[in-house]
Amino acid sequence: MALEIDLSGRVALVTGGSRGLGRADALALARAGADVAIADIQLESDDSGEADRYGVLAQVAREQGIVYTESTAEEIRSYGRRALALKCDVTDRRQVQEAVDRVVGELGSVDILVNNAGTLDHAAQFLDQSPELWERDLAVNLTGAFNCAQAVWPHMRERGWGRIVNMASVAGTLGGFGQASYSTTKAGILGLTRTLAMEGGRHGITCNAIVPGIIGTEAFGFANAAMNDRIRARTVFKREGRPEDVAHAIAFLCSDLAGYVTGIELNVSGGVELFVF
Repeated sequence: MALEIDLSGRVALVTGGSRGLGRADALALARAGADVAIADIQLESDDSGEADRYGVLAQVAREQGIVYTESTAEEIRSYGRRALALKCDVTDRRQVQEAVDRVVGELGSVDILVNNAGTLDHAAQFLDQSPELWERDLAVNLTGAFNCAQAVWPHMRERGWGRIVNMASVAGTLGGFGQASYSTTKAGILGLTRTLAMEGGRHGITCNAIVPGIIGTEAFGFANAAMNDRIRARTVFKREGRPEDVAHAIAFLCSDLAGYVTGIELNVSGGVELFVF
């Protein structure tokens, strides 16, 4: 008997879905049968530049047209699924609640939450880390996940079923040179994941963390080429991963096939954490 990932009848909310891992996650969940709401601080139809305050990557994405929130929603509709593209700042609890209310109102529920929104452009050795960017990273990467999980929790608890997937990083498990704020927030995500797993189990809610390594997103292309080569060499496969590698793992964790899996850190890293030579 073949086992299939079937998310038919489920509704997913993916944060940070304008590009990269979030976009791949949204498309994979839709292909598995879910209706999907994509929340991001950037929409193609919004040229205000308001999102630029969240860092260089947001600014470059806008300037280079690397924002696909609304087009991804349209692609999902072409699969025969329902989709929403929502402008939402995960650090703003009011915006998060309004987004969740709209998803429930228009799509009927929120069964799946993928906490993907994040910043990763604060690169500086410890003494040169910016206090302002430290606070920004905490607000987006960690508190943002808290805000979103807390907003969807009552809906999942009422239905007796839910899937929360938090995006961590090998920087959170291994540390990251010049990444004090990013590494700290991603380590914090793992603690949040385990706690939500323990509290959610009695309500049919699972919570797991994906721990990506080096993945070939748009942001990877902006990084230092020599550094990228060094990280590739640390992997078992001597290459970066694909966004779809992460997305497929998330689709599994969101399915009934993973109904007895909760509180884990799933490395999708090409073995970068192994002793490779």
